[in-house]
Amino acid sequence: MNPAAKLLAALALILTLSVPGFATELVVAAASDLSNAAKDIVSDFQKKTGHSVRLSLGSSGNFHAQIVNGAPFDVFLSADLSYVRDLEKAGLTEPGSVYTYAIGRIVLWVPKDSSLNVQSLGMKALTQPQARRIAIANPNHAPYGRAAVAAMEKAGIYSAAKSRLVLGENISQAAQFVQSGAADIGIVALSLALSEPMKSQGKYWEIPIDSYPRMEQGAVILKQAQRAGHGAAAAEFLEMLRSAAWRAILQRYGFSIAPASGATR
Repeated sequence: MNPAAKLLAALALILTLSVPGFATELVVAAASDLSNAAKDIVSDFQKKTGHSVRLSLGSSGNFHAQIVNGAPFDVFLSADLSYVRDLEKAGLTEPGSVYTYAIGRIVLWVPKDSSLNVQSLGMKALTQPQARRIAIANPNHAPYGRAAVAAMEKAGIYSAAKSRLVLGENISQAAQFVQSGAADIGIVALSLALSEPMKSQGKYWEIPIDSYPRMEQGAVILKQAQRAGHGAAAAEFLEMLRSAAWRAILQRYGFSIAPASGATR
């Protein structure tokens, strides 16, 4: 390719990445409780806008640390609003873009062939001899892990259960532990319990929502989006997250929905 052609190709790439209306690859970091809902949301976004999405799933605390250290994400969907707020205070987010998109919920989950009757025992299932290993997300950086610990403390069983905990890096890994038999019972996200294959492989009991701190989940556009020329696509994504269609997707996966405005200001 001659120099003039190279220059034209470079200019075309810059325009494609930075001008609204051109296709963009949006980079989204999402809490692992969204692993199934996010796939539906991303598919709808790509189909309706023509943009593509590179989706990363993991623990909100780890994503927070990565973003503080310069990770190139455009949009952050956190399972804990406080992580989003912290990034906002640090000046790493687009002003006014913080949005509470859902309220997370937790359940006790066991395989279908388990002798633990979680529906009748409730939190007492965690004290039974069959519950030798209890899977939860790591409370040091996973909001669902902190919620699990709070629910056990509220039930007065945390001290007895603590030595039997098996910690997943995030809530999806905790769910995998109990699915695979590495744990006998798990405290997992309702959104995962309602999704395949967990829905058909096990049974669950929803832990009362007043047993743990309200799990407000926050979305935000990061300043990285503008630097990468992805600002317009990121704004489209957040606008669609507020839509009735996407709110219905979240509800289908067991999330409670914040008031329609969703704003935290």
